[in-house]
Amino acid sequence: MAGTEPRGETVTNESAPTLTLRPDLCVIGATPAGLSAASLAAALGASVVLVGKRPWGVERPEPGDLSSSALIAAAGHAEALRRAGAFGIGQGLEPGVDAAKLRAHVQEVVRSAAPMDSPERYRAMGVRVIEAGACFIDRRTVTAGEHVIRARRFVIAMGARPAMPELPGLQDIPCLTDESLLDLAVRPDHLVILGGGVTGIEMAQAYRRLGAQVTVIEAGERILTREDPEMAAVIGRALRAEGVTIRTDATVLRVERRAQECLAIVLKSGEREKMVEGSHLFAAAGRTPDIEGLDLDKAGIEAGPAGIKVGSGLRTTNAKVYAIGGCVSGQAEDPPQVANHQAGLVVRNALLRVPVGYGAVPISRVVRTDPELASVGLTEEEARAQQHDIRILRWPFADNERALAEREVAGHVKAIATRNGRIHGCAIAGPRAGELIAPWCLAMAKGLRVGDLAGLVYPYPTLSEATRSAAVEFLKPSAQNPWIRRLIGFVGRLG
Repeated sequence: MAGTEPRGETVTNESAPTLTLRPDLCVIGATPAGLSAASLAAALGASVVLVGKRPWGVERPEPGDLSSSALIAAAGHAEALRRAGAFGIGQGLEPGVDAAKLRAHVQEVVRSAAPMDSPERYRAMGVRVIEAGACFIDRRTVTAGEHVIRARRFVIAMGARPAMPELPGLQDIPCLTDESLLDLAVRPDHLVILGGGVTGIEMAQAYRRLGAQVTVIEAGERILTREDPEMAAVIGRALRAEGVTIRTDATVLRVERRAQECLAIVLKSGEREKMVEGSHLFAAAGRTPDIEGLDLDKAGIEAGPAGIKVGSGLRTTNAKVYAIGGCVSGQAEDPPQVANHQAGLVVRNALLRVPVGYGAVPISRVVRTDPELASVGLTEEEARAQQHDIRILRWPFADNERALAEREVAGHVKAIATRNGRIHGCAIAGPRAGELIAPWCLAMAKGLRVGDLAGLVYPYPTLSEATRSAAVEFLKPSAQNPWIRRLIGFVGRLG
C-alpha cells in the first residue's frame, strides 16, 4: 500500500549494500510524465519505486516548460510598455532590460514551483525515490545505485533531449540549446536560431521583444510545419512586423567563428550562398530520445535512433515494460501533455488491466507567441485528404468587441467540420488562443457538433464569443433553405 516500503524488500547480503526491491511499479525517469505516473500509482495504493536523476519535474528544461514561460511572460510585459502609448499611457518608449534581473525572475518562478515536484513530496506520498541512473540487467530487473529492482511492471519515462545538428564548424562555436539558452547572463546582441519549429519561433519573438536582433533560419518552405499553413502564416507575419528576420528554404552549409564575440552562418538559399552574422547561436533543431545507458537490449526492448518501439497499448517488446513520452519512437517532438495523458493510461493498464485507449482523446497544441496559436485535431489539408466534403468555418478577431477594445485583432478562428456538423479540427491564431481551444477539445472528445457550440450562451464581452461566431457560420446556409422561408411566410399569414 502507499505509505509503506515496497513489499519484498530484502538485503541480499549482510556485508553488501545492495538492496532488492519488489514493487508493483517501477517508474524510470523524473520527467513530468514520470512523476505523474508515480503519483497516480501511489494514489491507487500500489507500491512504487521512482528512479531518476536531478533535475526533477519543473526544473527540467523541456519545450513548453515553466522557465521558458517565465521568459515569454517577461517579454510580453516589455512589449506592453512599447504599445502603451496607443492607449494614452506613457510615450511608448523602448523599455530597459536588465539581463541579470530577468534571469533572476526566471529562476525565482522555477524555484517557487520546485517543491511540487521535489523528491521529498513523492516520498511523502509513499513512493520509494532513488536519485540515480537506471539500467536493465535482464527482462525483469533494473539496477539503480545500490538497488536492484524487480518490479511487476516498469514504465520508462525518460523524455527527450535537444538534438544538435551536424554542421561543419559547429564544434568550434558555443551553441545554445533550450537547456542552456535561459541561463545566459547577458542578453544576446544578435541571436541566430537554427530551426523554425515551436521552440525556435517562441524564443525568436521573446528575445526580439527583450531587445535582441533575431534571425530564424528554417530549411523548410515555412515555419511551424506541423501547423495549418494558413494559421502559421499569421504568426510569421506578426514576428516579421516586430522585426524578426525569418529565412526559409535556407540550407546551412557551415558555421564560422569570427571575432571573439561574433559568429557567421553560411547558408544556401536558392543558387546563392549567403552569410548571417550574429553574437549567439541557438540550435532549435528538435529533440532526440534520452535513452542512452538504459541497456534496453538486455531487457528485450527494441529501440532505434527515433526512440523506443511500442504497440498501440504503449507496451514495448517486453510485455512487462511500458514507455511514454518523448523517449517513444516518433514522439520526441510531441507536447508535454501527451506524455502526461499517456502516464494515466499505462498506470491504469499496468495495475488494473484497464485497456489503453490511446488516441481516443484529441490532444491540443499551443505555440506561445503573440498572437498565440492553438490547434486540435486535423488541419484543413489533412481533413481534405480523408474526406472531401468538408466545410471551413472562420471568424476574425477583428470582429470581436473584446479584441477590438484590447487592440489585439490579429488572427482568427478556423474550424473544420463535415456537412452534418461533426468537428474534424480547429485552429485559433489570436489572443489567448490556448484558452479558447478548450471548448473545441471538449466538443471533439464528447462527439458534440458545431451546432452545439453555436447554441451556447457565451459571456459578454469576451474573446470566447469568437467561437460562437465561427460556429454560427455553420448554420447560415440552413437559413437560406427555401422551406424555412416558406414556413416563415406561412406563419406570417396566420398573424
